Amino acid sequence: MKNRLMAALSYLGVLCLVPLLMESKDSFVVFHARQGLVLWVWTVLSFFAMHLPGLGPYLFSTSTVLVLFLSMFGLFSVVMNQRWRIPIIASIAGLPAETAHEG
Repeated sequence: MKNRLMAALSYLGVLCLVPLLMESKDSFVVFHARQGLVLWVWTVLSFFAMHLPGLGPYLFSTSTVLVLFLSMFGLFSVVMNQRWRIPIIASIAGLPAETAHEG
């Protein structure tokens, strides 16, 4: 149960750092924490995009919706005790393809 709670923190913004620092030996938690870290960095970068003239607010809005959507699916994956590789995000996080099986 503790590993699911820690994995769930991975999809709650900056809290993704907690599982990375506290549960670095649990592969299930690290899997989700690495994806959560990429989503959080994406969120931070979207704040900077908001200041771009013209398209900035649209990029920020689109990014926010996408990150929330992917985070919800990530949380659902944790609840189902599975390792769902978020397309593109998992590759950026450096997760190998063979981790796509259940946790």
